Amino acid sequence: MTAMAQALYRQARTQSRWLWRGALFHGTLILLWLALTSGMHAHAAEAWQSPDYLQQAFIEVALRSEYVPGKQSVRKWQQPVRVWLQHDAAEAEQHTRLTSSHLRHLAQLTGLDIHQVSSPAAANLTVVFTDLVHMPDAVKQLSGQDKPRIPADAACLFGIQTDARKAIQRAWVVIPVDHAQEHGMLVGCIVEELTQAMGLPNDSDKVFPSIFNDKTPEVLLTGLDGLLLKMLYATDIQPGMREPQVRPVLARLIQQWQQDGTLAQAEQQVRQSELYQWLGF
Repeated sequence: MTAMAQALYRQARTQSRWLWRGALFHGTLILLWLALTSGMHAHAAEAWQSPDYLQQAFIEVALRSEYVPGKQSVRKWQQPVRVWLQHDAAEAEQHTRLTSSHLRHLAQLTGLDIHQVSSPAAANLTVVFTDLVHMPDAVKQLSGQDKPRIPADAACLFGIQTDARKAIQRAWVVIPVDHAQEHGMLVGCIVEELTQAMGLPNDSDKVFPSIFNDKTPEVLLTGLDGLLLKMLYATDIQPGMREPQVRPVLARLIQQWQQDGTLAQAEQQVRQSELYQWLGF
């Protein structure tokens, strides 16, 4: 692992560092702790692979919105995604590598045509790496709002703009690098915000294990997250669909995945991504 990857790995594990401290301090309890958590993970894996859980997880993440009350409809890209990276902070090479790796993973999971472009005018997805003090200006410029609402606890932000059919036309991500690094969330910000910009906008404590659950230490896509992206970009899931229309489509799709092994292999497949390999997870 390179020095850069080692540093990013340490950042990515900051949120769960207390677990390792406890294991090291209470050395005699390591085996017991491992046994208990192994059982918990096994139970969680069975839960998120069940058809009912998968359907409800999709409803929570795709058909709800963190800052808009009420039930929403499906939002997804129906056109090639062209990405412009704007670097207003140091370490542009590192940020480009992290972002490019995740974009390739998103393209693989969704089937979307996702490529970076050489000018902002050619982009419909803009990613800005800046610092915390300039974050409001970046959000204002990208969102087109004079007084954009920025939650006080936001480590990073994204936004999407849809047409009348709820097809995503444009999206943006703003990452205040200094703030994200201070909280060990740089990798998590890149992964979560770009994934949400695909059309999975909501965070939910009901979805586990997932990057969409702020109470868990996940910073890279889980098997569940990969399945949620595949559900969203299934051919029969169309922009503008509401929950009653979505549920029977998901039921058929999940049944097929049970039979062809997609559910069983989801975690293993998502861990083949470049970020998992590069960061040594």
